[in-house]
Amino acid sequence: MTTATTPVVTGRERELVGQTVVVIGGSSGIGRETARRARREGADVVLVGRDPERLEQAALEFDAQRIGAFDVSEPGCLQSFFQDLSAPIDHVMVTAGGPHYGPPLEMPTEEARRGLSDGLLLILEVARAAVGRVRPPGSLVFMGGTGSRRPRTGLAIASAATVAQPALIANLALDLAPIRVNLIAAGFVDTPLSASILGPDLDRRRAELRATLPIRRVVEADDVAALAVHLMTNTALTGATYDIDGGQQLVF
Repeated sequence: MTTATTPVVTGRERELVGQTVVVIGGSSGIGRETARRARREGADVVLVGRDPERLEQAALEFDAQRIGAFDVSEPGCLQSFFQDLSAPIDHVMVTAGGPHYGPPLEMPTEEARRGLSDGLLLILEVARAAVGRVRPPGSLVFMGGTGSRRPRTGLAIASAATVAQPALIANLALDLAPIRVNLIAAGFVDTPLSASILGPDLDRRRAELRATLPIRRVVEADDVAALAVHLMTNTALTGATYDIDGGQQLVF
């Protein structure tokens, strides 16, 4: 009598093998963790950032296919960079940029104008650069926030810019189809950017969130990176906004 044995599965197939992921803002925080997770899933990565030193360090760590050290807000830089890429692109993750905080009635007009438009224009410029460069069923994944869900003093400019992003993303998903376009709306994420904004209040904020969030911990950059990679690999998802805040909106 013989006994059949079932092979033991010790791992799973990596989901981004043979694909190239461009991470704009890939030298730190959420962008860096997304690049790390994409490499873990077998992707080649291309990193873009403003700080050449941090970019070089990330490139060495992840064996990046290529890097680009420039300010994405500079006219023409994104288009030139994408045009110069020789390999096909499958996904683009954008974490660059950030909200403009401050009392709206005191904010200089030019700063308010940038706060209202910079993030939306970056989304549009990346979408333009991706046309003809990202191959289906690839994706564009952008970072947004949840600040617009609950009005607060001093957040009018940042909230107004944030609330416009889902509408732009949904329309671009139609304009760029079959390339997929999605938005991640994050609450507080424990990153170097959060540390620079909160300064000495950072530890207090962490403790408050650990005590009050339903998940009883702070959302980390790798949590967001996991969602970003899922949006890249799940080809049924497009035109939508995905919240990741540990349940913050339920209790605040």
